[in-house]
Amino acid sequence: MSGSDLAFEIATIRLVDTHEHLQPAAAWREGGPDILQDLFGHYAWHDLISAGLAPDALERLLNPAAGTVSSRFTEIREIWERTQFAGYGEAIRLSAHHTYGLDELTANGLEQAQHTLTGLQSDAERLRLMREVALLDHIQIDDMRWNREPEPLAQEFFTYDLSMWSFCRGEIESEKIAAETGIEVTGLDSLRDALAAIFARNAAHSIAVKSQHAYDRSLAWEERTDTDAAIALTRVLQDGGDTTDRAVLGDWCWARSVEHAIEYGLPYKVHTGMFARNGRMTIDWVRPGLMTKLLARYPEARFILMHIGYPYGEELVSIAKHYANVWVDLCWAWSIDPYSSSDFVRRFIHAAPVNKLFAYGGDTMWPTNVLAYSLQARRWLTKTLEAEVAAGDLTQAQALTIAERLMRRNQFECFDLV
Repeated sequence: MSGSDLAFEIATIRLVDTHEHLQPAAAWREGGPDILQDLFGHYAWHDLISAGLAPDALERLLNPAAGTVSSRFTEIREIWERTQFAGYGEAIRLSAHHTYGLDELTANGLEQAQHTLTGLQSDAERLRLMREVALLDHIQIDDMRWNREPEPLAQEFFTYDLSMWSFCRGEIESEKIAAETGIEVTGLDSLRDALAAIFARNAAHSIAVKSQHAYDRSLAWEERTDTDAAIALTRVLQDGGDTTDRAVLGDWCWARSVEHAIEYGLPYKVHTGMFARNGRMTIDWVRPGLMTKLLARYPEARFILMHIGYPYGEELVSIAKHYANVWVDLCWAWSIDPYSSSDFVRRFIHAAPVNKLFAYGGDTMWPTNVLAYSLQARRWLTKTLEAEVAAGDLTQAQALTIAERLMRRNQFECFDLV
């Protein structure tokens, strides 16, 4: 098998997509993005802001009512050229080439691409882009909800996480909980019952449990007594509580939700590492090593630590090597920093069990984004494994076996998929 054979095999393996924020079919069909929202509207604008784009220019870029596609792109073209070679920019260029036939972004080309995009905004094209063009086995969606409406097409292709974000950050959404469960949270017993009811109603229809509370508080976890949690809950219900109250209550809810995940056989996904957006990342909150007390407390759980804990990759390799109940997900990582992600994969292969790493999740909103980010993941995984073969550290056959593991077999094993 030659390097080109390895590239061909990686390009044709049906890839499991472990993480998207995919918008519903109706949003794509009826109110979907224009071409600039499609290309720049999810992650790429973060780099534009970091490169110097003014907030009002960003607002115009992402607002179709602010002008033509040509005028809005022309305003940001210089800053786009500063960011086009970073990971998000690479994903845009892949989307421009493979979906819209553009080898570079120009005002005229984007005007033409708008017509192509309009033709893709149907339920059938949405599914085709992901299942037949991106060659995805299925998608795991975090829509930050407990329940949802079924998809209009291929419902088996779309799976969903059960969100525990609000609970783990110590926020009690009383009206939402009551609407979902019929339970009014007035104290710790009713909160315990509400959590149990949410799992009882939704676990059977979920692929995993998910929380991204590192955006709101530290990943550090402590065992909390019922007494301390009850006091914190009273304060949270009264006036929202303070940071300490929410941390205590969040830790208690996190532990209870892990126990339910064990009960229902669901893996537990946790956001670690990099924040989306700009100007608010508390870097000390996001280290995966802050979770080790929780990992040790619940050895029966299956924890999936997301985004390679970027920039704490070496720490995460150590955790995956040490804890039998930890898996690691490259979701989003290829577009954050493709070279570091490639290096992470090579270090992981030679340090930790190879069955504990997942190759891809786009962490995106639209099917065109899903396609672009999957192309990026395949491209960089190919480069990574070809480098291993070139270095003499893997044979071609071993590299292909690892690729198949990272792209689908590991996920099928962890998520108990048939």
